[in-house]
Amino acid sequence: MDRVTAYALEVIEGRIVAGKTQRQACERHMRDLERQGTKDFPYRFDPDKAQEIIDFAESLTLAEGDDPAPLRLWGFQDFILGSWNGWLRMDGYRRFRTSYVQVARQNGKSVKNAVPALFYSNFDGYKYPQVYCTATKEAQARIVLKECIKFINAEPELSGDQYTDGMFTIKDYKSTIECNVSQGEIRALGRDTKSIDGFRPYFGSVDEYHMHKDNQMYKLLTGGTKKLKQCLVSVITTAGFDINSPCFELYEYCKLILDQAHSDETQFVFICEMDKEDDIWDESNWPKPNPLWTEQTLESLRDEATKAKQMQGSELRDFMTKGLNTWVQFADNQYMNMEHWRACESDTTLADMEGRECYLGLDLSSGGDLTTGNLEFPIDEDGVRKFFIDSHSFMPAARIDEHVRTDHAPYDMWIRDGLITPTETLGGVKTDYKYILAYYRDVIKKHDLKLKGIAYDPHNADAFLSDLEEFGVDLIEVVQSARSLNDATVDFRLEVEAGNVIYDKRNKLLTWSMANAKTTSNSFGEIKIDKDPRSKTRRIDPVDAVIDSHKLTLALASKSTRSVYEERGIRTI
Repeated sequence: MDRVTAYALEVIEGRIVAGKTQRQACERHMRDLERQGTKDFPYRFDPDKAQEIIDFAESLTLAEGDDPAPLRLWGFQDFILGSWNGWLRMDGYRRFRTSYVQVARQNGKSVKNAVPALFYSNFDGYKYPQVYCTATKEAQARIVLKECIKFINAEPELSGDQYTDGMFTIKDYKSTIECNVSQGEIRALGRDTKSIDGFRPYFGSVDEYHMHKDNQMYKLLTGGTKKLKQCLVSVITTAGFDINSPCFELYEYCKLILDQAHSDETQFVFICEMDKEDDIWDESNWPKPNPLWTEQTLESLRDEATKAKQMQGSELRDFMTKGLNTWVQFADNQYMNMEHWRACESDTTLADMEGRECYLGLDLSSGGDLTTGNLEFPIDEDGVRKFFIDSHSFMPAARIDEHVRTDHAPYDMWIRDGLITPTETLGGVKTDYKYILAYYRDVIKKHDLKLKGIAYDPHNADAFLSDLEEFGVDLIEVVQSARSLNDATVDFRLEVEAGNVIYDKRNKLLTWSMANAKTTSNSFGEIKIDKDPRSKTRRIDPVDAVIDSHKLTLALASKSTRSVYEERGIRTI
């Protein structure tokens, strides 16, 4: 039996300790074997092609350490490399064009990207291949390049000697390796590399993707492959702290593939992680995120676990993310448990709220930043009150590109998805509140909504209070203090935990903002949400609007006592 399938069966039959996602990857391989070559699945598995890259890997020498030794692949490495090279389209070109592998640290990530970099650069029959090792900085990208150099220098046939040229020529000072068989090149590439356009990567590796603030390097590689008949962009990473990172987004996408909730036949996925219900202190679970399992791994994790258990804080986070490959929210004052939040996502849209009562919360930006409105609909289902929220944002059109760069956020994509409306009025450089109110008048008319009240942040509101009064509903000034917002902030989080909040799962901007929200408290222990002080560009405007609307909904929908604002009959709570 070929080594790829043999490993898959060992995992499925329980002879290897594995978590759910690891088993799912192996089950996917077995399902694909059964349906290969069919009309609905035009791919086939070639064990000989799989073995080619495995044999190449095991012809290399590990030179690091006291004694050089032949590289011997572990079963999971057989599975990854063999799947990459062995799964083919019916025309003979490789099936997988992108790959996501997530394992704990010290599981040979850099070596796993160095082997295919050497193989696809010089020994796959492709002329002039471009191979890139990428990371956030060129120095980080050189880690994989250095692994390639160590393999080359350990083999005279690869490096050459004083009498013969080798198959590779190392240009360390240029962060490149010339491939003399194919006339190609291996190059280290970072965001700080001076020129990063015009690439057509035959193979590209993305190192420690969890550290990337945006998807620039990943998209640079994948965007350059469109005209290639076969290629591979490989992400091999550990888990991280930032659940708003492009890596976490890709991780979640790949888990949908493993769950068979989404089909992407050209995306390879292999994730080794703990299962949700696993006790992190139980040593029998530790091999799940650590497929390269040895006695040394166990001893090292024991030491880390001892410190993590006693010291908590950053030591515990590091143990969970790096040692156990678990995504952990970074801040201790994170407002929302994002697992609870994602459990509330739904296919429900604003169109489903036709004719219902609702309450509008407005978070008003100054200048040209993000401004957000949120409509909240109280819904009674079987005696339980639930809340559907519909968040929509606005940004001056001339400021979009600027904020994409400074905030490292895909505002342009959110505009395409209908989550942000770019405003062209006032020269497209300043927030036009009248435009925003006109938008909500149109929405209310279109869906026959029964607006019962508007909650607004008094900051920047003086200029358009008369326009708000034209809605003919209660106007509620919400003071942005912990004392004013505490009850609504706490209650909304509890309603999310109880599964009583509903939102459109396509609203990625709202989820991004929710993950950004931290809590801050006053001397009485009352809380409100705020930005992370370390990252002022991680905007929370949509969540501010949600809390404002929820405060209003709690007060008016429950017919709470309301005091009358002294000026112009505006109500305040």
